[in-house]
Formats: sequence, structure tokens, C-alpha cells
Amino acid sequence: MNRVSLLLVGLVLLNLGALILNIGLGSVSISVVDIWGALVARENVDTVLSGIVVEFRLPRALTAMLAGAALSVSGLMMQTVFRNPLADPFVLGVNGGASLGVAIALLVLAPSGVALTQSLNLSGHILVVVAASAGAGAVLMVLLVFARRVDVMSLLILGLMISYGVGAIVSILIFYSMADRLQSFFNWSFGNFGSVTWTHFIVFAPSVVLGLAAVVPQLKSLDAFLLGERYASSMGVNVRRSRILILGSASLLAGVVTGFCGPIGFVGIAAPHFCRLLFRTPSHRVLVPSAILFGSLIALIADLIAKAPGIEATLPLNAVTALIGAPVVVAALLKQRNLRKVFGG
Repeated sequence: MNRVSLLLVGLVLLNLGALILNIGLGSVSISVVDIWGALVARENVDTVLSGIVVEFRLPRALTAMLAGAALSVSGLMMQTVFRNPLADPFVLGVNGGASLGVAIALLVLAPSGVALTQSLNLSGHILVVVAASAGAGAVLMVLLVFARRVDVMSLLILGLMISYGVGAIVSILIFYSMADRLQSFFNWSFGNFGSVTWTHFIVFAPSVVLGLAAVVPQLKSLDAFLLGERYASSMGVNVRRSRILILGSASLLAGVVTGFCGPIGFVGIAAPHFCRLLFRTPSHRVLVPSAILFGSLIALIADLIAKAPGIEATLPLNAVTALIGAPVVVAALLKQRNLRKVFGG
């Protein structure tokens, strides 16, 4: 077994360990034996503990794994296409579009006096998901239209300008909104893997799997993009078509996660750097599966910290991911010479 295979197996085992810890630890600690009983044996198991495991912690942990994998792969594709080590899934304004959709739904369209709490009910959660997906989709459609006409750097700047413009509109809506509606919006903006139930999971999981599967045919194109669009074109890659497919897949992954879990920051920018530093290869045949595993692991660890034992309330997930991701960004800047080699500079 070669080095890459050993590292991938190690990541799988770390994910399994983090999954068990995520299910077992929280306001109520549950042993591995009880977890096994609740999931497999289903005999002589405390019904309360079984309910906590099956109905609450397992879907939350699986959501964290899928969301982390989606954001990580999305970030990897963004960094490759833009040849920018600091690009993340929301660099094109997808996150801003989702935030605007939710802001309109919660701050403008919500009936007077209605406030959604942290644990949104079914109808409230569906409202948020639809609004976020619509906002992200609207931005994506605009970008895909311009992607046929401008180069990749112009598209990057366009995405940033859309983010600033959408952020300004959201700020205005916040300024004129009622306090109870603001609380609903802020709860969503903190990010939360626990808002996805089994009912939502039926839609969430296939959407993420579809987005990840769409990456596989683009692995060769992603390798070619590392050396620039001219090189990719000389290798027979249809640059415009591949760029649209790659950015479309990345935006789908980021948009779905944002819609269901809120805007989760830093996972998409941190996980790809972990992969490059550990595997020391530019090949996306290695980087994509490793990004899936690393993103999943980071999300599980972040969620575990957010709901750490002894803390009555769940910490804002975005605050935890920022604490994990910010040092990675600093390390990436310090290793700028190596990053130039990776991105063909």
C-alpha cells in the first residue's frame, strides 16, 4: 500500500472516530455501547438515549460530514480555476445571494411578529432553504451568463462586486427590520448542522452527492487549469465549457449547504490547503477524495467543539470554523513560495 492510500485510509479512520465522538458527546454523554445498540442492535437500549442518537445526533453528524465535503471540494475547484490559494466557495457571491434570499424571506416577507427560533420548525426551515437556494441560484445564473463573455479574473472581480452589492442590500434590510425578525436572520447566519432532520436529509444528501459526482468528469480539466487557461486549451480542454461546469458544480455544492445549514465559512478555504500540505501533489485524482475526507473531518470537529460537553447552548458554528480556518490561511500566506509552484505561478 503506497503513501497516498495509507493517508486516505487514515483519514477514513479519523472520520469514523470523529463521527462516533460527535454522536456520543454533547449535553448528554452516550457510550459507544449505547450508540451501537441504538443504531444496530436495537435491543435493551434506553429509548431516550436511542431517540437522541437516531433522531438528533446521527442526522446532525451526517449533515456535518456531507456539508464539510461539499464545501471543501467546492473550495478546491474555486482555488484551481481562479489559481488563487485564498479563493473559497463564496467568492463568486453565492453566499451573498443566499443571504439576500433569506433576508427577504425573514425580514421582509415574514408576517409581523413571527420569529423563527434556533430550532426551526418544518415549515420555517423549508422557507429558509427555498429562499437561500433561490438567492444563490439567481447569482449563479448571472455569473454563468457572464462566464461566456469574460475571462476568469474578470469573473472573480464580478463575483466580489456582487457580494459587496448584495451585502449592502442586506445591511439596509437589517437596519429597517424588527428585532424579532433580526434574531431569526442572525440565527441562520451563525450556521448550524443541527437544523437538518431526516425529512430534509432526503433532499439534502442526494443534492450534495449529485454535486460531488459532477466533479469526477472534470478531474483532467482541473489539472490542466493549474497551469492557466492557455495551457488547458492547448491540452484540448474546452475552457469555457469546463469553466462553466466546474463553477456550476462548485456553486451547487456551496448553495445547497448554505440553504440547509446557513453560511459556513472557512471550511472551503482551509480543507484544500490541508490536503495539499499532506499529500504534496497537484493531481486532483488525489486531491478531490482527500478534500472530501478532510472537509468532512473539519466539519465534524467544528461541530463537536460548538456543542462541547458542559456548554448549555451551542456556540456559533461560524465562529468555530473561523478559529480553525484562520490559522490555515496565515500558514498559506507564509508558504506563498510553495503555493506559487502549486498554482503554476
